[in-house]
Amino acid sequence: MRIIAGQHRGRRLLSPESKNTRPITDRVKQSLFDILVPRIPDAIVYDLFAGTGSMGLECLSRGAKHSLFFESDPSALMLLRKNIASLSANDHARIIPGDLFKWFAAPPSANFPPADLLFLDPPYRFLNEQHAKLLTLAENFRSAISTDAVIIFRHSALNHLDLPGLITFDQRVYGDMMLEFMRAEV
Repeated sequence: MRIIAGQHRGRRLLSPESKNTRPITDRVKQSLFDILVPRIPDAIVYDLFAGTGSMGLECLSRGAKHSLFFESDPSALMLLRKNIASLSANDHARIIPGDLFKWFAAPPSANFPPADLLFLDPPYRFLNEQHAKLLTLAENFRSAISTDAVIIFRHSALNHLDLPGLITFDQRVYGDMMLEFMRAEV
């Protein structure tokens, strides 16, 4: 896994050795960021289920103002911290460890500006086993995004979940993966 463009282009990111992770390929990442490129400069980015931070760090490399990384797995948190440090991005990154469902259930703090880009990349099992939690999460994070925010929902192409209050305006399928581009319903 690596940063594909911007200030840190070509820099490798630490990734877990586990087969349970689903790193995004460079080809898919390039396609995704070709779509997002006009929205990235000075953006506030929320990377939910961040893992090792690939999406948020790519945004920082391309000129985003700040990335908030939400992760609960201790081994992923360790790698995420190392990846942020290796890019000297500590001043533009903040990690929110622990249960993101609880964090978004509380009213957002004034210390956290609303997101312009929000990456929602839950483990695929959530669509089958815990889809009710994702529905609640989508309802709750609406208060933490800007009015014109774009939500990128990565999930299995075999499953679909309508998230309340969000409208899909584009979707792309890459093998067994789907990327949905969403906005808040007006």
